[in-house]
Amino acid sequence: MNGPDPAQPQQFVDDVEAGPGGAMTDEVGVVTGELTVSTTLRPDGRAGIAVQYTGAEEWYVLTGSPVPLPSAGLEALHHDILGLIGRGGGAQAGP
Repeated sequence: MNGPDPAQPQQFVDDVEAGPGGAMTDEVGVVTGELTVSTTLRPDGRAGIAVQYTGAEEWYVLTGSPVPLPSAGLEALHHDILGLIGRGGGAQAGP
């Protein structure tokens, strides 16, 4: 089978409180406070990660995104990213 499995979710979206030092974005630098995180499977097989201030309209690319999809899958990656942002420290998607 080629391409993503249509039975699997292609996007996960959750809210998280950024830890001290927040999350680093490409567009505006560090964002802090209550954030909404979206992890989306892209057509190229990588995962795109974006954040926004919860309730806002603008989305920002989490620095280091897109990232290769890990063998554990998109949902596991999403939960890992939520944990990173929750710890703060200028969290980024990649190394």
